[in-house]
Amino acid sequence: MASAGDFSERPVAHLLFILGVAVLATSLPKQAYAIIDSKTGLAIGLIGAWRYGWGLLHFGRSVLYRSFAFPRMKRRAARAVADRPPPPAYFLVTSFRIPTATTVEVYRAAIRAALAAPARTTIVASIVEMSDQRLIRRLFDAMVKPGDAVDLVFVRIDGTGKRDALAFGFRAISRLMPPPDAMVAVIDGDSIVPDDLVARCYPFFHDPKVGALTTDETARVNGSKLFKQWYSLRFAQRHILMSSMGLSRRVLTLTGRMSMFRASIVCEPNFVRQVEVDFIDHPRFGRFKFLTGDDKSSWFFLLRSGYEMLYLPDVKVVTIEDPPTDSFFGSAAMLMVRWYGNMLRTNGRALALGPRRIGAFTWWAILDQRVSMWTCLVGFTSAILATLFVSPFTILVYAIWILASRYALTLLLLSSRPRVSITYPFLLYFNQIYGSLMKTYIFFRMDRQKWTRQKTTLKKKTGSSPLAAARTVETVAFHSASVLALVALCSWMIGITRFVP
Repeated sequence: MASAGDFSERPVAHLLFILGVAVLATSLPKQAYAIIDSKTGLAIGLIGAWRYGWGLLHFGRSVLYRSFAFPRMKRRAARAVADRPPPPAYFLVTSFRIPTATTVEVYRAAIRAALAAPARTTIVASIVEMSDQRLIRRLFDAMVKPGDAVDLVFVRIDGTGKRDALAFGFRAISRLMPPPDAMVAVIDGDSIVPDDLVARCYPFFHDPKVGALTTDETARVNGSKLFKQWYSLRFAQRHILMSSMGLSRRVLTLTGRMSMFRASIVCEPNFVRQVEVDFIDHPRFGRFKFLTGDDKSSWFFLLRSGYEMLYLPDVKVVTIEDPPTDSFFGSAAMLMVRWYGNMLRTNGRALALGPRRIGAFTWWAILDQRVSMWTCLVGFTSAILATLFVSPFTILVYAIWILASRYALTLLLLSSRPRVSITYPFLLYFNQIYGSLMKTYIFFRMDRQKWTRQKTTLKKKTGSSPLAAARTVETVAFHSASVLALVALCSWMIGITRFVP
């Protein structure tokens, strides 16, 4: 979150923003707004109505969930476990190339949460370096007394990736033979959990249909003010979307930062195998393994198995974010390629499960992840075309609409965060356009994967140079044809061209 003293969050900054938009809107001549009544205005308006309607639906569902559905669910869960002894818990913490100061803070928080847990808790540290093992052992010995109901187990791997770290950790927990009602919190090496994590999460597992849950997140960003505002915006949006999906009891991801699973699932060999080695069969790239996206693999396993996945909006985990580069655009591109690549590689097979199996709203939300990368570009493309071929005022009217509408969306974020910044309207539009461009890019290159921290990439299949060149040309051709089809459709919608039979 940006600091409380950030000028962009102060009322005077918001007042200046509103006045600036008003001055721009009133400075244009009347004929500039004639575009609104034309085919251009109708085309952009129809797509906008669809996108904003979908966003407002998520917002309404989010408020309904946080205000009524979740409190009722929480009370019901508390009553269900009132007369039961709390089950044991397990924390699986994965650490690789994490700064020492962050490791200390993360494990101190995990140990405090384990000490505060209502039953015996075991911390499983899945690590690579011996230096981390010594550091964690010293922290544990300093904080845990001999009589405390907290255990520490180390799992050492060869630095072959987070999927292996999780799989080895899951198998270590399985060997401890946890009871079926135990819980396993999977915690990333840069996530700080609250002290009362277990007490606030375990009651929801009284329902055997619940397989996992995840929580709200806020970020502490080691970077420029723009990075901090960008992350703050993303987590505010995440809170609304996750709350909306929580109403359907099936979230769209079980974040790797901190999600809690039923131990019987974590100990299931098929689950461990899917997290360790996941792959898809692509019509152009053939079979390729997932390097990143372990959280999407675990999510898909639970979705396919029919489990419910809950969202706890009143439990907050703090994540420490280190942008991969000093460049905002470069870092955003790297992160978006990873995030959206994980999403696109998984949601195709999730869609194949069908609405009857996973619920109509969940299925439609997954479908929208693919559709939105094109519909979000319609307004921008149409405005550019109309500026060139219809009226030069179009881009200015469109800019006023973008500023006003994104500011309205920014104000809606006050339902999830106490303060919002006037940079949010610009960042919202950046996420829409730049994010959609990155989605369309990776959609045609799903085999491209890279960790931003580990600097490792998926090894491509070896083959003849002509075959590799042909595949590259094919990828560019598919991508270019799709972009040209979008431009042609927008041109037809605003009346610039006609499709003659």
